[in-house]
Amino acid sequence: MKAPRLLQSVFAAVGDLYSYKLSAVLFGDNVAKWALFSQLANWFMFYCSVRTLSNSLETVLTVVSLYFWPCMRSSSRSSTVSRKWGLVLAALACAIRPTSAIIWLYVGLLEFSKARNKLKLLFLEVAPIGMLVLGLTCLLDRIMYGTWILVPLNFLKFNFLSSGGDYYGTHKWHWYFTQGFPVMIFSFLPFCSAGIIYSKQWRYACLLAWVMGLYSVLGHKEFRFVLPVLPIALIFSGYCLAVIEDPGLPGYKGKESPKKRTKRSLKLILAVIFLLATNIPMALYMSLVHQRGPEDVMNHLAREARDGKVKNILFLTPCHATPYYSLLHHDLPMRFLDCTPSEERGVIDESDRFLMDPVPFLLEYAKNMSLPSHIVLFDSEEQKLNNLLNSYGYREERRFFNAHFKVDRELQASIVIYVHIGR
Repeated sequence: MKAPRLLQSVFAAVGDLYSYKLSAVLFGDNVAKWALFSQLANWFMFYCSVRTLSNSLETVLTVVSLYFWPCMRSSSRSSTVSRKWGLVLAALACAIRPTSAIIWLYVGLLEFSKARNKLKLLFLEVAPIGMLVLGLTCLLDRIMYGTWILVPLNFLKFNFLSSGGDYYGTHKWHWYFTQGFPVMIFSFLPFCSAGIIYSKQWRYACLLAWVMGLYSVLGHKEFRFVLPVLPIALIFSGYCLAVIEDPGLPGYKGKESPKKRTKRSLKLILAVIFLLATNIPMALYMSLVHQRGPEDVMNHLAREARDGKVKNILFLTPCHATPYYSLLHHDLPMRFLDCTPSEERGVIDESDRFLMDPVPFLLEYAKNMSLPSHIVLFDSEEQKLNNLLNSYGYREERRFFNAHFKVDRELQASIVIYVHIGR
């Protein structure tokens, strides 16, 4: 049950290591030390880097790959790495998340503009590696789907050409700049901004702007979509902290008076205290408290299933609101409300139909399907279905805390398990 998370934690550690190595290549060991501090102290990296999301692995592959691209290093150190490793890792990132191509289009064009032998780069490196990774992913999809399918093409059609992602909600075009990314980087934002100005590493600053700019074109936006560039912003934060510690950094032209020298240590201590005091509570609350209900529910159901007390489960929640077999680990029939986008506009999916009017939905379900042994739902819907559930012979078994405040929809303060005990 814990193996996927443990594996992702190993990947996250690799990402931390290469964030350190990348910042050391760019700015030296002192900046790398503070970049690693920023990476480890940032609440969103703490919250998201060890989660088993494709974006988390994409972030690791992005950071490691950037380390191997000559164009993303200083010119004096660009010859010490193999660009082929960067290409392989970039291709893997695109295979996992096709939108990762946004990052590698920028890096690739920059590398192409600096390459001495452009034909060699295109035909002896990019093409063979790209075709190999694409072929392997197509073969894997053929095995899993049972038919030949080009997933990146379908991904492109759904998310870019048809704006299918908008089905799951949209935000204003400026959301990443004014809300999304500032929330992710949080109190490191002023340090990141100062680090960009002090370091004058415009290649990486432009990469940040490029990624958020292109993602802003899409209507559907999520924090995790721009997670791969968060480590870059935190490297800039590390640069700023290093400047506070030592204003004599090679890339920083500031001068230090004797009076400033005496205040340097105090400023650094206050900065570190400020960053830890703002990020640690946020990291702990978001990781251990906020919206923990679905996981508690699945852990409870897994224990009950192990004791043979669960026959089948119906999730009357917004689709994908809870983990599934990844936490249950028992071969039991389960069903959740479908939210597959329809090709016809205006067609309401099953999940939305339930949320709009839960009682008629459950009545119709009871007519056509056998009643499950357990039903899981949030308290916001439970209030409307309580009497009906009781009439069908269901009683509350367990109630788990979920959230103190609402996020996307009405407050889901708790999540409840109802068990069928007969009429």
